[in-house]
Amino acid sequence: MIRKAAAKICIVLLVFCGLLSGMTAPVRAEGEELITSPHGVLMEASTGTVLYEKDKDTKVKPASITKIMTLILIFDQLEEGSLHMDDQVVTSAHAKSMGGSQVFLEEGEKQTVETLIKCIVIASGNDASVAMAEHIAGSEEEFVRRMNERAAGLGMENTHFEDCCGLTESDNHYTSAYDVALMSRELVTKYPKILEYSSVWMDTITHVTDKGSSEFGLTNTNKLIRSYDGCVGLKTGSTSAAKYCVSAVAQRNGITLISVAMTAPDYKVRFQDAAAMLNLGFGTCSLYVDENQDAVENIPLKGGVQEEISCQYAGEFRYLDTKGKALDKIEKKIYLKESIQAPASKGDTAGKAEYYLDGEKIGSVDIVLAENAEKAGYIDCLRKTWRYLLRLE
Repeated sequence: MIRKAAAKICIVLLVFCGLLSGMTAPVRAEGEELITSPHGVLMEASTGTVLYEKDKDTKVKPASITKIMTLILIFDQLEEGSLHMDDQVVTSAHAKSMGGSQVFLEEGEKQTVETLIKCIVIASGNDASVAMAEHIAGSEEEFVRRMNERAAGLGMENTHFEDCCGLTESDNHYTSAYDVALMSRELVTKYPKILEYSSVWMDTITHVTDKGSSEFGLTNTNKLIRSYDGCVGLKTGSTSAAKYCVSAVAQRNGITLISVAMTAPDYKVRFQDAAAMLNLGFGTCSLYVDENQDAVENIPLKGGVQEEISCQYAGEFRYLDTKGKALDKIEKKIYLKESIQAPASKGDTAGKAEYYLDGEKIGSVDIVLAENAEKAGYIDCLRKTWRYLLRLE
C-alpha cells in the first residue's frame, strides 16, 4: 500500500511539474503530431537544414510576422551606410493612423532609427514600421515593392506582401511557414545584432511632442523570451484571419534554431508548438564547425613576380548531425594544385578541403588564392636570373 501511495504521489508531482514547465514539449503518443498548428517548420540557422516540417509551403496570412522582412530592409540600409542608428525619423499622418499594435507615435514626432527598431521588434508597432518604410523608400508602396523584390531574391516562392506591417486584410498578402523560416534565417545570420533587440523583455521609449514629454513602456510580444531557455527572438503575429503565429529563435551549445508555427488556434498553442519543435531540434542536433584556423601552405607560382602564392579557405565548414554520430571523428583532407600560372586573381580556386566521417565524404570547402599574382615582365625575369646566378656562386 505504501509503495502504491508513493507511486501515485510521484505521478501527481510529475504532472504538476509538467504544468509548471509551461513551454516544454508535451509527451506524445506514438503517431501523434508534434505540433497542433496546421503549419510549421524547424530550421537550423547556419546551414538552412530543415529538421521538421508540417504543411510548410501552404500560403497563409502572416500578420505581424511581415515585419521580419521590414527589418531585413532596415538592416540592409544600415549595412550600406545610407541609414544610421541615430538618424531622426519623422512620423507622418499616415504612419500615425495605423491601428492594431502600435506605440502611439504622433504626427510630426521624431524618433531615432534605433528607437523605432525597438518599437518594431519588441512591441510590434505598426506605426513605427510605416514610419521607417516611408523614411527609407519615400512611401510605403515603394518600400513594399522592395520587400517583394528581396523576398524573391531569398527564394520565397509562396510570399507576396501588400504592406510593411501585416495589418492589411488583403488576400494578396501571404507567406508560408517555410518562407518565414527563410527570411528569419536571413535576418538573424546576416544581421545578428537584431537579437540584441529581440531578446529584450521590457524597455521604454520617450515621446516628445507639442504636448510635452512622456514615457511609453514596451513589452515583448514573444513570451518564449521568458519561458524557454535560450530563446532570443524573433517575432509574433496575430489577426482574426491569420490567427496566431510565431517565428522563435533559440540558441544553445553553439546551435541556432528557428521554429515557425503558423495559423495556431490560440496564442498558447503557437508558443507550445514552437517550443516542441525547438526541443526536438536541441535534443537531436549537434553541429561541427571547422573555422579553418590552420594555415594553408603556399603554392609555387609559375611566370609570376614572386615564386609562390598564399592561399586561404573560402569560408568555414559546418556539418549538422541528427543521428548521434561522433563528430570528433571527422577527418579533413587537403588537396592543392601543384602550381599556379600567373597572372592569377585573389579568390581563384587553388584546391579544396574535403571532410569525411566514418569513411563517407560529408562536404568540402574551396581553398582559394589569398592575393593577386601579376605576370612577370622582362625586368622581373632579369632579376630572377640574377638572383639564381648569385645562388650558384
